[in-house]
Amino acid sequence: MSLLVVGSVAFDAVETPHGKVDRMLGGAATYFSVAASYFTHVNLVGIVGTDFTAKDESIFKGRRIDTQGLERADGKTFFWAGKYSENMNERTTLATELNVFAEFKPRLPEPYQSSTHIFLANIDPTLQASVLHQVSRRPRVVALDTMNYWIERTPKELRETLKHTDILVINDSETRQLSNEHNLLKAARHIFTLGPKALVIKRGEFGAMLVHQNRTFSVPAFPLEVVHDPTGAGDSFAGGFMGYLATARKVDDAALRRAMVYGCVMGSFAVEKFGLDRLRSLKKTEINTRARHFHKMTQFTL
Repeated sequence: MSLLVVGSVAFDAVETPHGKVDRMLGGAATYFSVAASYFTHVNLVGIVGTDFTAKDESIFKGRRIDTQGLERADGKTFFWAGKYSENMNERTTLATELNVFAEFKPRLPEPYQSSTHIFLANIDPTLQASVLHQVSRRPRVVALDTMNYWIERTPKELRETLKHTDILVINDSETRQLSNEHNLLKAARHIFTLGPKALVIKRGEFGAMLVHQNRTFSVPAFPLEVVHDPTGAGDSFAGGFMGYLATARKVDDAALRRAMVYGCVMGSFAVEKFGLDRLRSLKKTEINTRARHFHKMTQFTL
């Protein structure tokens, strides 16, 4: 099995109530790749500038991450800066500099074109569709992330791409915006008419919710006393979710439920330190131990 991710590799500047970092490695594809690599092999497609050094790239070394699809271009790497509120639930974007990412045109190296699982991170839905046009065979699973910007600005293109998507991974506000339904179950029912067979709703401090085949499954957020940096939580969740799913023998209800737990596990580790610092030093035994904690938290008898 092989897992393909297409998305941003970036530098972030982040300020939270627990500190400030002026420059650290980030980007959806980066968090996703590192989180997913604890479960399976990852093919990474993205773009970086000349300021992306060998030291920066070392985050991918020694892991099951193939960077053949990481394009280098003249100019600077995508940069984002943001500041989080005291309660960590709201953030203000201070700067967004697309730089070389503005000209990103995903190109899949030949070995990537037969990837069995594909995750289309949050980019222009036209580019997401272009990735699917390059694959040589129908993947077992295509999952997609998007955001309010694309829902508002490119609704036609997004809906066309969703026709070829199996799993949609978005947050609760995006779910409501895309469906024009406040109730999440009604929202899911509408989204299924657009193409996806399953909806994963990221709910921040409230965990995550899965809806598929008239079934629902919710996983709580792991209780942490201190959250240092929520920036990569959602993408790390997606990495854990898709990373586990790529190892499953079949994509059934049981596999999706376990994938949800491992997604929440990886998201919970990501927020414990700034940037990728916690994921960088993580051990598989810690992942398994925390997954067992999730099991204990949600287990009960009638």
